Amino acid sequence: AFFFADYIGEGQGRILQRFPEKDWEDSPFPQGIELFCQPSGWQLVPERQPASFFVAVLTDINSERHYCACFTFWESLDNPQAETSEADEADEELAVIQPTKVFGPKSLVLVSRLDYTEVFRNCLGLIYTVHVDGLSVPLETVIGNLLTCVIPIAGGSQRTITLGAGDRQVIQTPINDSLPISGSSVAQLFRQLGIINVLYLFCAALTEHKILFLSSSYQRLTDACRGLLAIMFPLKYSFTYVPILPGKLLEVLSTPTPFIIGVNSFFRSETQELLDVIIADLDGGTVTIPECVHISLLPEPLLQQTQTALSMVLDPELEVADHAFPPQSTQPSALKIQDKEIRGVFLWLFARLFQGYRWCLHIIRIHPEPVIRFHKAAFLGQRALTEDDFLMKVLDGMAFAGFVSERGPPYRATDLFDDLVANEVERIRQEEACPHKVMNHVKELAEQLFKNENPYPAVAMHKVQRPSENSQTSTQNQTAFPVLDDVAVQLFIDHAAAKLKTAPPVVKAEVKGMVPSGPPLGENGNVMANSARRLEVVRNCITYIFENKMLEAKKLMPAVLRALKGRAARVCLTQELNQHVLQNRAVLDDQQFDYIVRMMNCTLQDCSHMDEHGIAAALLPLVTAFCRKMGAGITQFAYSCVQEHMVWTTMQFWEAMFYSDVQNHIRALYLETEDGDQEISALELASEQSRLWPTLSKEMQTERVQKEESTVFSQAIHYANRMSYLLLPLDTSKNRLLRSSGLGDVESVSNSYVTNSIAGSMAESYDTESGFEDAESSDVANSVVRFINRFVDKVCNESGVTNDHLKALHTMIPDIVQMHIETLDAVHRESKRLPPIQKPKLLRPTLLPGEELVMDGMRVHLIPDGREEATGLMGGPPLLPAEGAIFLTTYRLIFKGTPTDPLVGEQVVTRSFPIASLTKEKRISVTLTMDQFVQEGLQLRSCTFQLMKIAFDEEVASDLAEVFRKHVHKLRYPQHVQGTFAFTVGQCGKMVVEHKNKDKNQSLKTLSKNLVKTAKRTIGRQYVTRKKYSPPTWENRSSFQSELDEDEISVSEEVEQSTLTLSSTIRSSDRQTMSNVVERACCRDYQRLGLGTLSNSLTRSKNEPFRISTVNRMYTVCRSYPGLLIVPQSIPDTTIQRISRCYRQNRFPVVCWRNSRTKAVLLRSAGLHAKGVVGFFKSPNASTAVPSQADSTSLEQEKYMQAIISSMPSYSESSGRNTLSGFTSIQMNNSGKWGSIRGSGRLSAYNPDVGTRLAGKESPQPNGGPSEALFLRQQKAYLYIIGDKAQLKGGKQDSFQQWEVVPIEVCDVRQVKNSFKKLMKACVPSSSTSDPSMSFLRCLEDSEWMLHRVLQVSVLVVELLDTGSSVMVSLEDGWDVTTQVVSLVQLLSDPYYRTFDGFRLLVEKEWLSFGHRFSHRGAQTLGSQSSGFTPVFLQFLDCVHQIHLQFPMEFEFSQYYLKFLAYHYVSNRFRTFLLDSDYERIELGVLYEEKGERKSPQVCKSVWDYIDRLNKKTPVFYNYMFSPEDDEVLRPYTFISNLKVWDFYMEETLSEGPSYDWELRGRQERVAEEMADKPETTGPKSQRRIVWPCYDSLSKVVPDAITKLLQDLQSLEAELGQTSEKWKDTWDKIKTTQRTETKLESKPSFSSSLLMSSNLSHQRRSQGVYLQESGVGSSINLALDCEASATSTPVAGRPSTSTLYSQFQSTESENRSFEGILFKKGALLKPWKPRWFVLDKTKHQLRYYETRQDKECKGVIELADVESVTAGTPAMGAPKNIEEKAFFDLKTTKRVYNFCAQDSLNAQLWMDSVQSCLSDA
Repeated sequence: AFFFADYIGEGQGRILQRFPEKDWEDSPFPQGIELFCQPSGWQLVPERQPASFFVAVLTDINSERHYCACFTFWESLDNPQAETSEADEADEELAVIQPTKVFGPKSLVLVSRLDYTEVFRNCLGLIYTVHVDGLSVPLETVIGNLLTCVIPIAGGSQRTITLGAGDRQVIQTPINDSLPISGSSVAQLFRQLGIINVLYLFCAALTEHKILFLSSSYQRLTDACRGLLAIMFPLKYSFTYVPILPGKLLEVLSTPTPFIIGVNSFFRSETQELLDVIIADLDGGTVTIPECVHISLLPEPLLQQTQTALSMVLDPELEVADHAFPPQSTQPSALKIQDKEIRGVFLWLFARLFQGYRWCLHIIRIHPEPVIRFHKAAFLGQRALTEDDFLMKVLDGMAFAGFVSERGPPYRATDLFDDLVANEVERIRQEEACPHKVMNHVKELAEQLFKNENPYPAVAMHKVQRPSENSQTSTQNQTAFPVLDDVAVQLFIDHAAAKLKTAPPVVKAEVKGMVPSGPPLGENGNVMANSARRLEVVRNCITYIFENKMLEAKKLMPAVLRALKGRAARVCLTQELNQHVLQNRAVLDDQQFDYIVRMMNCTLQDCSHMDEHGIAAALLPLVTAFCRKMGAGITQFAYSCVQEHMVWTTMQFWEAMFYSDVQNHIRALYLETEDGDQEISALELASEQSRLWPTLSKEMQTERVQKEESTVFSQAIHYANRMSYLLLPLDTSKNRLLRSSGLGDVESVSNSYVTNSIAGSMAESYDTESGFEDAESSDVANSVVRFINRFVDKVCNESGVTNDHLKALHTMIPDIVQMHIETLDAVHRESKRLPPIQKPKLLRPTLLPGEELVMDGMRVHLIPDGREEATGLMGGPPLLPAEGAIFLTTYRLIFKGTPTDPLVGEQVVTRSFPIASLTKEKRISVTLTMDQFVQEGLQLRSCTFQLMKIAFDEEVASDLAEVFRKHVHKLRYPQHVQGTFAFTVGQCGKMVVEHKNKDKNQSLKTLSKNLVKTAKRTIGRQYVTRKKYSPPTWENRSSFQSELDEDEISVSEEVEQSTLTLSSTIRSSDRQTMSNVVERACCRDYQRLGLGTLSNSLTRSKNEPFRISTVNRMYTVCRSYPGLLIVPQSIPDTTIQRISRCYRQNRFPVVCWRNSRTKAVLLRSAGLHAKGVVGFFKSPNASTAVPSQADSTSLEQEKYMQAIISSMPSYSESSGRNTLSGFTSIQMNNSGKWGSIRGSGRLSAYNPDVGTRLAGKESPQPNGGPSEALFLRQQKAYLYIIGDKAQLKGGKQDSFQQWEVVPIEVCDVRQVKNSFKKLMKACVPSSSTSDPSMSFLRCLEDSEWMLHRVLQVSVLVVELLDTGSSVMVSLEDGWDVTTQVVSLVQLLSDPYYRTFDGFRLLVEKEWLSFGHRFSHRGAQTLGSQSSGFTPVFLQFLDCVHQIHLQFPMEFEFSQYYLKFLAYHYVSNRFRTFLLDSDYERIELGVLYEEKGERKSPQVCKSVWDYIDRLNKKTPVFYNYMFSPEDDEVLRPYTFISNLKVWDFYMEETLSEGPSYDWELRGRQERVAEEMADKPETTGPKSQRRIVWPCYDSLSKVVPDAITKLLQDLQSLEAELGQTSEKWKDTWDKIKTTQRTETKLESKPSFSSSLLMSSNLSHQRRSQGVYLQESGVGSSINLALDCEASATSTPVAGRPSTSTLYSQFQSTESENRSFEGILFKKGALLKPWKPRWFVLDKTKHQLRYYETRQDKECKGVIELADVESVTAGTPAMGAPKNIEEKAFFDLKTTKRVYNFCAQDSLNAQLWMDSVQSCLSDA
């Protein structure tokens, strides 16, 4: 088309004439073309401008490009302004300036589909020349010729054209139309912008960004755009493409779609505010990328290689720039060639990017024309580029979609790129690393590209006239361009058209052929390496599963799940499973099904949502094949258990799957018709079919189209079903558990479905509340239907399914979904009944009487903590991790389960601790090895040295875990002590104790209230008196008080009933309390120590130094002291009340123990208040007069001290007077400090002169005189006060007093708390560490668990007391360290405290009565939670344990007893260790209720009662080595090297949990026995047992010899039907008889080496327990000779031969000539007992055993000693109902044995057998 336009004013142009007048049939006339002739607007200019030429590109509605060549010249016009200016006065001044002539633009435009810039320029220039130079050729002819010359699109021919004005031009057509023609535009573009900039633009264009070119030259804009498109080949740009955009249309730039647009730099300012457009300035050579735009660049190493190649093309000198002798010709090629070389680089690049793309094409229709889809995921997966941003975007882009639809069809003409991808891939791959080889390849490609554009050397001459110079310059009298005669032009056109019709077609037909696919995409080689072993494992496991070898499979499972992380193994799994599918079905049993599902889930778990490796695709047919029968015709398929993976909700995945299936079916469709080679690929087949298509008849064609269409349709139905399988959850009513975003929106990939394992309880609660179930369930259905509909619409439209079919599908889908929901409901019902298999059954723990479950078992995994024993690292099977449940009861936290390791799956693992001992709870997240799911868990640490690290199973809802934590917290820290287990036990099932409910123990309540009131009023009330008192009124209270003080109160111990009735004024409850106070343990102890009795005042002797004071009976003087205290006789109660104020917490010094030999006393008190200290120790001989501080209290304190010193016999002997003045300076004492305890060593090594020893160095006199020691004889003080170093800073020592202060450093409570935390971390680390600085011993040392300090102080005090000095311990508040020291001192000094009764008394007296704050230190209630757990008592028990280890014969109780107390003092099972003082216990009514009514006898409220009860039954607390020395004072070593870590901190028994709740132990054994009784059929049971560390309780499996013997005794007695003796009686009896016998006989004794370790560090008389071999007739038949071999302990005595023999004796039958049961009469007065007798010819003896199974012989009758065998008579006590002839006697040289067989026949047999043995001999 040709037209010309001119200016019409107002910046507008218009079209003057166009030819042809009517549009061509195949291309409409472009509207708005006048805008493009003057892109920056039509303007008049004052001066003529040179003619200009450029080509704009227009794109029509069919995305066809039209090239508009614009030739513009300027014609002079008369200035319209000049005429109007006279009339318009405003413009007067202007009118002067304005010229009369102005110039207007006029354009000649040629629109063509072909892009021949030079030809267009020549033609339009010719027309202009004809006009300007007035040549003789009519313009009509020229234009007519121009419009009618026909040029082929491609084919490489040359055309010569002429327009009839003496001109000639050659037009060169390209050989191949599909390759772009670039001229030299690409090279120009690189020159203008540079390599990196162009690469950015290239990547931006491919990844669909907006690109804007700026230049002041229109032609350059067009060229740049053309160049950019050329390097994108083989991709075609399919978005907005406007190389020259008119200024009027600038708003196009804010379009949301991508574009490539060129704009004149004139409009630069208007492009500034575009935020997301990449601007390339061609004139300035810059590319500006806005901040918000991210351009994905080519993947490395491609980017680097491309850059190198480009720089070698553009700048070949770069390489040799540094050479000394650069080669001559390194000039870059000519522009035209360079252009092609650059394009060659990009072709090479695309060949590398897209290699193998044809293997990922799915052909889904062949007829009527091919429909092809690209499987993007598979392509990325096989190229291992799934992570690559650039390629992802390119493959998703429109350009690539065009590429696939254009190049996908298998039967078409091919071009350079097809050839490259098909044949050169291998070459490219080999050369990519070598730039020079790449260059050679690029040059070859460039040559081909150049050839395409210029197939022949340019020979033909162009001859085109140009306008003469003068006509361009002469501005005058130029005529306007004439209006042409359109009729003439039209005639030309018609004439040419007629000619064309008759002419043969010029274009040669394209040669079509099959497109080669190139080499298939290889797997990356390295993937397969080292995976062979893994694949083997996967295969074996699957084989085991299908052969039903479940145990084997279970063992392999963890390895398989690990292997499935690798791609090869996942592929292998799908292939293996495939082999087990027959006719699309594989029915499994539950266990198999479960394993298969687990493997599938594991495989799918690592698939991304696009499934690039095709693993989900391979599994898709399998999940609908594997199933299990669930009864009643219901089958559950695997798909219901593998739904929670992203893949299933991804539309792309389903499409790719669908297309690959369709392709297979269509291939099958045509394979049937051709019986050719089966290996033919779908694309090849399609190509063949396309070739044949034109040859088929119409009917055949329609038939094939229909076949294909119905194939696609049936696949669509199939997929609708499949999708409903995988998208509908098993339980459709639960959709509120689905994430709501689910299938509603296309992009979302996050919806996850609930598995069947959660079918149980937690989901129940969700749907019952609402009442909208129906609406809810349909909701799932709707979203699934919507998703499937969307899928069906998309694939059916793409694959050309007819509309009717599509409608049919849409109506079908809801029915499919509904039907599936119904089948699922049935399956769901069944699956609820089905126990989830792989999970072991939850084992119920045995509970104590009165213990109730707060929360039922939650399935958890017990994860190994840092202790290695249980994990199998130290040998033995791994018991942890274990799977089971955690139970929360009112008393304990219990885990019970089985190890996940299949080799020990039958064992039961139990770990528990009292809830009250929980010290820390924190959330953790755990990765379980099996499932790789990260789960939330808890770590619970207990001060019984137990750690539970649990991970909640996925079936436990997280809110449930939260509830669990809350409950734990509530139970751990009750509001009040009454909420603890010791109080709530056995009460109603209500968890929280309500304070409102009526108290059961009303009288005690009132009593306690009453006590509190009276204490508050500080009125003492007399309890049991001779006189009758009336309660005082308020006024005369004070007088009453004094009256009380005068009257020495005495309370008799046994109150007769009559006195009680007399004192009617006193309430019975009060009276009861007082008598109870008397019965308190301490009083019994005080009497034992002779410290005073509570007898009648008349009988009390005044000369006793101490008395029991009742000043605190109402707990008014000191809350935390007991009611009765020992104070010096001479101190009245009033003084005591005053003194008590100087001490912290009012804990004034009281006597707690007296050495019976030296009469030295041990006192305890708190530290002094700070101000008291100074007053107390003020030295009287200072220069000042008596200072004011030393007020009366201070004197009274001195008086108190003096009174204590006076009580000591050594003191009264030495001075005889009780005053201070009695002391001469000689007796002055040196004040001294005891420096560090640590260096003190073995204390007994000291000389008895304690004073100097403590001083360590002689300090000079306080008043500056010479050091006392120079002239004084050292003498020990009568009273040492052990005080806190920090407290005693200000005090000076008084040299005239008889007491000495020993300042020591004690660890305060905070230190104990922190050190305990560290100790726990050391013994029970939460995770194992390989860090050497965290090793066990290092952590232990760091913990500074300060036992040696306490022990050293205690040993020192013992030493002092033993040498006759009294000691007063007054540290901190007098209830922590003081208590530890005081009680240890008594334990070391007094053997009584080392017995059961004594130790109990010691703890009750020093710890409970004297107010150690158990509740506070143990953080037992909510109030004390913040103070944290401080185990002061545990430290004391540990010290006792250390002493016990060093003196094992001095303690009546065993180590177990200490552990028992250590466990139960924090367990809150007993009330003994609750509350902080006696006062609080009375207030709660706890103290004396033991005497009261017992509601539930099975619940023990006091730990002591429990121990007593248990001790009667079993010797577990008893120490068999107990044989105390008389009055021995123990002095243990206290160096750290002598202390051992207590095994209480280390050991655990996973088989039964802690053994300290004894009832549980018995019950578990019973359960175990019942279990063992059942399976009797299973072959011979081995007598051997394997003992595992940390699993079995060693003491139980291998008891010590004596326990074993006592047990045997008991079982014997039970068998004989005797009433069994208490073990203690038996023991004592043995001990006494053995002692006497030892004295009688000189025979070597069966010494204690059997029973005790000989490594006692003390060379003392070690008296053991003497047991010797006893004859058959001895009073207790312990038959030690045989027992010894059973307990495998050496026998120290003289062994008999039979013993030696019995070790090798074989119980096999060859040694048993005859055997059976006989009743044997015991020795004198013993009953008849049935025994298993064996007659042994080989050894010539008759042996007997307790039972047939028994391996240990009970006795032997040597046949050599037998004299005769005779029939006997029934003797007394013989078994009843047995005939007379069944009896026979065996006479030996020693005695006669009486036997009784079952009947006479049996007896005869026995007699004969024995007889034959005798005769044989």
